[in-house]
Amino acid sequence: MRDYTIDELARAAGTNVRNVRVYQDRGLLPPAGRRGRASVYGDAHLARLRLVMGMLERGYALAQIKEMLTAWEAGRDLGDLLGLEDVLSRPWSDEHPVHITADELRAALGGESPEAVAAAAARAVELGLLEPEGEGYNVPSPRLLQAGQELVRAGMPLPEVLELAAGLRRHADEIADLFVDVVCRTTVTPGNLTDEGGVAEFTDLVARLRPLALTAASAALAQSMSRKVPEAVADNLTRLVGRSRAH
Repeated sequence: MRDYTIDELARAAGTNVRNVRVYQDRGLLPPAGRRGRASVYGDAHLARLRLVMGMLERGYALAQIKEMLTAWEAGRDLGDLLGLEDVLSRPWSDEHPVHITADELRAALGGESPEAVAAAAARAVELGLLEPEGEGYNVPSPRLLQAGQELVRAGMPLPEVLELAAGLRRHADEIADLFVDVVCRTTVTPGNLTDEGGVAEFTDLVARLRPLALTAASAALAQSMSRKVPEAVADNLTRLVGRSRAH
């Protein structure tokens, strides 16, 4: 469990402070705690904020979200609700965001012109790979940045690396949608959220889903790569032999 300032809370949820204050004013977020004169927020606030943002993305109005949350909370055990919000707020990765300066980013992409680095940084921000922060950037996934850096060092053009990242993000979203849709259709019932003890059962389901989803996606990707890499090598060798015979 950690504490957040309002700026940190907004950044962790992928929104801005203004939106957080609006959600607070509408009663969609619990009141902040206090540490001396400072307002502090916890993981439960982050989970609720992400839930509200997800409902907004699906087209619900703030008033509708407030009505649904109020109805859902009515009569629920506080411990169960806090348990669900806690499991929803846990990251799906053991990575920790890091901050890099603009100079460090240029060094990581050594050999690229300042113009190319600036264009790449702008594209990376669009993709959510970098988040502007002060005079540098917040890196949500250092592993993705390192992978991109290694691909550039291996000779892949920087714009191609970024488009590869865009494709990975798009297909990862599709995999997540597929997994969530199947789980919701086959295991989630109205009772999970309404019956006595249902919230606790749903919390346990979400907790068990985390390692299962990551393991299944990783295993499927490994199988696909084991097929596709030899196929690509064979195709290139076939073309090479064909050109040699033509000469």
